[in-house]
Amino acid sequence: MELILYIIFRGLAIGILVSAPMGPIGVLCIQRTLNKGRWSGFFTGLGAALSDMIYCILTGVGMSFVIEFIESNQYLLQIIGSVVLLIYGIYLLRKNPAGSLKAPQPQKASYPKDFLTGFLLTFSNPLILFLIISFFARFSFLSPDYHFYHYIIGFLFIFVGALLWWFVITYFVNKVRSHFNVRSMWLVNRIIGIIIVLMSAFGFIMGIKDYISIL
Repeated sequence: MELILYIIFRGLAIGILVSAPMGPIGVLCIQRTLNKGRWSGFFTGLGAALSDMIYCILTGVGMSFVIEFIESNQYLLQIIGSVVLLIYGIYLLRKNPAGSLKAPQPQKASYPKDFLTGFLLTFSNPLILFLIISFFARFSFLSPDYHFYHYIIGFLFIFVGALLWWFVITYFVNKVRSHFNVRSMWLVNRIIGIIIVLMSAFGFIMGIKDYISIL
């Protein structure tokens, strides 16, 4: 029982730490929480959490193969992910958020889309595997002493930890949503859009440069 509790703790810690860095998906989650309401942001985080768990499972069952795949396709994957981010950044720059300042209304039809984009944006950045590997090593998550059910519990609580992070973030962001006026929302969209465009442009240029160099 003590070992299971320890594995649960490790899983929660890894799930939270993998999700915590405020990269493009974190920015996207906050933007959607402000513009569309808490659950839109949460479903975006849910998609990211599922992607993170898939990468954790891949790391656990085939670490050497996964690392080899990323190293051989790193630049191509970086280019694809950058294009996706660039398109979304341009969309934010062109979007007028004034109509989003009303109290959030249920938008069930958009939740699958929020989930899918959160999943794809996170999955398009497989370099997160190296972060996962470092956490696995730090917390000794992979051990020859573990049984199959130990890993099931561990991966399950990695997912729970990631969900917990997005649940808390969207809760607090939604609380301050009422303090934003039209200009504030416009500035948030512009700033986030510019950040995403710059990040994607840099990643795209570096990916093209590195990809050409290995041809």
